[in-house]
Amino acid sequence: MSTNVQIEVTLNGEVRAIPQGQTILRLLESLGLDPARVAVELDRRIVKPHDWAATPVSGGARLEIVQFVGGG
Repeated sequence: MSTNVQIEVTLNGEVRAIPQGQTILRLLESLGLDPARVAVELDRRIVKPHDWAATPVSGGARLEIVQFVGGG
């Protein structure tokens, strides 16, 4: 769904405007994040990666995105 309408969400504690109608997967892609290297919490619930493409992000949503980092 392509639209110019923006909604506000809280992403990692910061209020941001994003296009209305985005799913979690599309949001990750728009942020340039590798879906294989993150975990997502939406409104205090962990969302499994296989549900990201079908899970819409609504106005007022609170998201936490944690990136996995390798090291040694």
